[in-house]
Amino acid sequence: MAWDTACQSQSEFNIIIAPKGFSFLIQPTIFTGPCHGYLVLKVDGTIMPPDGPDSWPKNNSKRQWLVFYRINGMSLEGSGLIDGRGHKWWELPCKPHRGPNGTTAPGPCDSPFAINFFMSSNLSVQELRVKDSPQIHFRFDACRSVHIESIYITAPRLSPNTDGIHIENSSDVRIYNTVISNGDDCVSIGTGCYDVDIKNITCGPGHGISIGSLGKYNTRACVSNITVRDSFMQMTENGVRIKTWQGGSGSVSGITFSNIHMENVRNPMIIDQFYCLSEGERCSNKTSAVVVSDILYTNIKGTYDIRNPPMSFACSDTVPCTNLTLSDIELLPDQGNMVLDPFCWNAYGDLRTLTIPPVFCLLDGFPQSILHNDIAHCSRDS
Repeated sequence: MAWDTACQSQSEFNIIIAPKGFSFLIQPTIFTGPCHGYLVLKVDGTIMPPDGPDSWPKNNSKRQWLVFYRINGMSLEGSGLIDGRGHKWWELPCKPHRGPNGTTAPGPCDSPFAINFFMSSNLSVQELRVKDSPQIHFRFDACRSVHIESIYITAPRLSPNTDGIHIENSSDVRIYNTVISNGDDCVSIGTGCYDVDIKNITCGPGHGISIGSLGKYNTRACVSNITVRDSFMQMTENGVRIKTWQGGSGSVSGITFSNIHMENVRNPMIIDQFYCLSEGERCSNKTSAVVVSDILYTNIKGTYDIRNPPMSFACSDTVPCTNLTLSDIELLPDQGNMVLDPFCWNAYGDLRTLTIPPVFCLLDGFPQSILHNDIAHCSRDS
């Protein structure tokens, strides 16, 4: 009722307040626009969903909790807490290794994303604490002009699929000055994203900052003009990662990873074009792939977990990665003195400076296979 009143108000600026000192149980809800004026949802108290799958309304989707749909001009802010109460969802037997004897039980395993913005624009999310989403904490799909600033996202290290911020089909996205520790990607960037600037992110534990996964089920994926800079990765599974499935199409291009400090990171710099979550036929070799090109790594320094090489560029057998550029890379083992060699497979690029460890595995020039292939690159309209 508060939303409808504010949304329909003829005022140019409307505020909904969840006041400090109060906790609000909110059922799964779609907050629909467009609204007449700019709207501020100010959370100074605590808001939370029903506690677990058994408390979820029977007729509501278990895939989403709070949805903001077709909003043009909104700020979600405040000094309070959004508590996703995800613990009972994480223990479902269909979650990874939560079934009998550490197995993963078959069957549907829907769990809600905490906060979803869909087909919305001119959005601001700032100075909030969000914790323990059943699945992804923030999801932005088909949005433009998004500014995320100074938010704090936490979930346990082993909580499944609890990405901090996921964006897809979105443009003009800025994510600044934010701390994320969780059980999956701190930030994940899906298909259809371009003009994304990520700055001063503290990430860990978690799975790092990822572009992808892209191209699953032979789909077309387009991602371009992404910058990740001035950030800190601590004890994460990955640092900066690009991951694509075999069989996809489209391209990832114009990516910059700059001024990033790694501390005991397992895969500081990784391109994985053989990404696969299952075994067997679905992950067999395929001839098509998402094109990965024009990737710049500059001023990436720190330490890595010696279980994996500090750099891994595993590119498609048939569609090589091209124009990978490395500058001012210095990655040392977190323990011991054994410096592992970088790994490259079908990766073309060059070094602007000497690197630590030395990289000898990048191929020179431009592959003939791409010169003579009719590969459909992406445009902004695709």
